[in-house]
Amino acid sequence: MPATRQTFVPAQRLPGWLERFAAGNGGVAVTPEHGGLHLAAGNGTEAQLLAPWPDDGRPGRGADDVERLVSLAGQSRTVGIVLLRRGGFAVGVARDGALLPSQAGSTSVRSRGSAGGSPQRRANQTETLVEAAAGAAARLFAEHPAEYLVFGGDRALTGLFVQQLAFARWSNLSRLRPLAVQDPKPAALAQAAKDACSVLIRITVP
Repeated sequence: MPATRQTFVPAQRLPGWLERFAAGNGGVAVTPEHGGLHLAAGNGTEAQLLAPWPDDGRPGRGADDVERLVSLAGQSRTVGIVLLRRGGFAVGVARDGALLPSQAGSTSVRSRGSAGGSPQRRANQTETLVEAAAGAAARLFAEHPAEYLVFGGDRALTGLFVQQLAFARWSNLSRLRPLAVQDPKPAALAQAAKDACSVLIRITVP
């Protein structure tokens, strides 16, 4: 069966990555694809390149599809990031792959099988966690307005988060692709800032 992996590459490093990909896989044919590019290598390896955000009336400039993708991905846009897990949260604002302000917090939410983890207690802990995250995000986003939202972590908690009154002002912002996050700590938030502003590359090896 084909094996698929993914990586994130910042715009400034993409031309070099493409050169190495072509050299290592017997050349490559590039075709435009919705939201990015499709690469078909001579040895059967394929890659899908996805821009970090839509053009939103600000398309990339360049002589060919690769240059236009690099230009689009390299635009300076502001992204609000919210990472949520039962162990805590991390929120921040990113631009050019770097964090501006950020905040992290922890509130233990017991799992269903945990001792003492009654349904009511879990519900209260979840509410406390989501409220704290929404309040922190609202304070940061009020000072540093974001164009897009990126969520990572627990989807159920994300659903509760966007319903919070404190976050209502930003709940309708366009959402970018979600990020896989295991532990919403400051280090994960810093990595999320880089990934959210980079080209996502999915590589499939036959």
